[in-house]
Amino acid sequence: MKKTLIFIFICVAAWPAMAQSELDSVIDLSQSTVTARQSTLPRMKGVRTETITAAGLCKMACCALAESFENSASVTVGFADAITGARQIKLLGLSGTYTQMLDENRPVMRGIAAPFGMSFVPGQWLESIQIAKGPSSVINGLEAITGQINMEHRKPTDETPLFVQVYGSTDRMYETNLASALQLNENWSVVNMAHVGGSASRMDHNGDGFRDEPQDLQLNFTSRWLYYAPSGMQIRFGGRYLWDDRLGGQMDATKDNTSNLKRAIWGSRIQNRGANGFLKLGVPLNEENTANIALVADFNHHEFDSFFGLKLYDAWQNSAFANLIFQDSFSDSHRLSAGLTWQFDDLNQGYGLVENPWLDFSRREHSFAGFGEYTFNLEEKLSFVGGLNLEYNTLHGWLFAPRANVRWSPADWVVLRAVGGRGYRTANVFTDNLGIFSTAKVFSFADNLDLLEDAWTWGGNVTFYLPFGAEGTDTYLSFDYFHNDFNKQVIVDPELSPFDIHIYNLDGRSFTNTYQVDFSVDPVERFNITATFRYTDARVTLRNQGLVERPMTSRFKGVLNMQYATPMSKWTFDFTAQVNGPMRLPEFAAREWGMEASPVYPMLYAQITRKFKGIDVYVGAENILGFRQKDAIIAADRPFVTVYSTNDFSSPSSAAFPSIFDASNVWGPLMGRKFYIGLRYTLWKY
Repeated sequence: MKKTLIFIFICVAAWPAMAQSELDSVIDLSQSTVTARQSTLPRMKGVRTETITAAGLCKMACCALAESFENSASVTVGFADAITGARQIKLLGLSGTYTQMLDENRPVMRGIAAPFGMSFVPGQWLESIQIAKGPSSVINGLEAITGQINMEHRKPTDETPLFVQVYGSTDRMYETNLASALQLNENWSVVNMAHVGGSASRMDHNGDGFRDEPQDLQLNFTSRWLYYAPSGMQIRFGGRYLWDDRLGGQMDATKDNTSNLKRAIWGSRIQNRGANGFLKLGVPLNEENTANIALVADFNHHEFDSFFGLKLYDAWQNSAFANLIFQDSFSDSHRLSAGLTWQFDDLNQGYGLVENPWLDFSRREHSFAGFGEYTFNLEEKLSFVGGLNLEYNTLHGWLFAPRANVRWSPADWVVLRAVGGRGYRTANVFTDNLGIFSTAKVFSFADNLDLLEDAWTWGGNVTFYLPFGAEGTDTYLSFDYFHNDFNKQVIVDPELSPFDIHIYNLDGRSFTNTYQVDFSVDPVERFNITATFRYTDARVTLRNQGLVERPMTSRFKGVLNMQYATPMSKWTFDFTAQVNGPMRLPEFAAREWGMEASPVYPMLYAQITRKFKGIDVYVGAENILGFRQKDAIIAADRPFVTVYSTNDFSSPSSAAFPSIFDASNVWGPLMGRKFYIGLRYTLWKY
């Protein structure tokens, strides 16, 4: 059955390219620039924005958006736990839940879709990624606290009627991606993309009895359409379907949890199913297109069904978003944007233990907002963007968010930026902290828990463009500083009790300070060297501890990337070295492992690509040194076994406590050295 589904899936994505032999001319409406460099810091952006280009996405050959940040120190990627395979990012020292994810400026990966959201975006579907630090624009809502990550997908106007990528690795991970962009006539174009991939791995490198990564199968399909009228009106719309099934836990675990528990086997199964539809309409109001009106609408349905040993969690969510935007450029120096936003979330979720009452944590949330944003530009020297967003939320009442960005270039060789603003979000305790399911601990919720999170973020950047390097390239040295400060925050505290996860509202301070330096140079043509280093000071107030270093937050990260390409890029050589700083371990894990902080460890990556006519063949290795976290799961040999207060387990006077099983404290890689090979085939339009 699975093979049939996969075959149908591939055929649906590829049929337009096979059916049409001649393509009409394409109007290029792409919104991003593809460059040879793997990442850039655009000079003209008002917000400090790092762009990972198509070339950069090819450096990390597999597989999804979550694995596309290995060359960036701005974004730290790790595992939520040692069982589910869920990857989590951190920006400015905070969880990725505080980073607003955008799909071509539409908010996505919200609520229960967030834990695996970045694993559901194949890297080969993307044209570029923009990482903007700070609260950024008010137009896209209030949820950008630490920043925004915007994804630009392949466009219907791409001149690639067929693209195919296949990949396989020594840990039995595989994937196939297909894309077909077609110009149907002068007005209509479409891009269809399909993905099938997963892992057949049932490996246990560290011998703890648990799979190092879950077995997984994912099917993913999207179709994106563009209608372009001679008047300049554009209509973009599309849909997407997702199905993902992953099985983790002990080596003998199956998808039948009843059978697992009868055999005293700890297993985890997570099923994600989702469907999405969107519409973007742009209408020019004059011939010069200096004034226009746009409508952006999005609907998403997501289902999340799971079990984790004795814990059960099931949820489904319907989310809708609509944004009406008016924009008018009064002159080359002045532009005004204003509009209305409606957002709706209907979240049905329940949590329970086997043979225990089912607890309902459902909620319904509406928000209605009006916003305005003014932009001033003085040639290429000075720009200012100031915005206000006033929102009424049916759960939290009135929310007010001012934001501002300033860019000043007093000379061609230097750019200074400053950003500041406020952000809000509603916490989703279970899926924001998926790793806590992979423990024996039970949840303890404070009375009258307030789910609103409220924070200010401000910072700055100075970039110097230096007068050396290969002709036609930018050599730059960049310095960042950002500060984040919470007024309200939901604290998920694993340290207050060894057998409970306590969830309560912040009573004190919670802040981060992030410092970063970036340097990039092409010493000779086609040879790029990029080095970056980030240091984070993250603090939070925890009960019975006061203001302490935020646990499981890396203090620093350094990245060195070198890329060399021969003439015509027939051969491309990539090498990346990382040094990952220590994390403060939660008190319980520190005691079990005999260390207060994780060690500093390196990671090395290498890849070689050979280009032929229309075909790229690449081979590479990840984690070349083979470093991995040992004993990542506490009490892996006794996930259900009761702990006693004395060593005499047979004594009737011994007090019994729950198991100390805990797989949520992951500070390093779980898999060892990995080799991979892949192929990319591109049929270009002639």
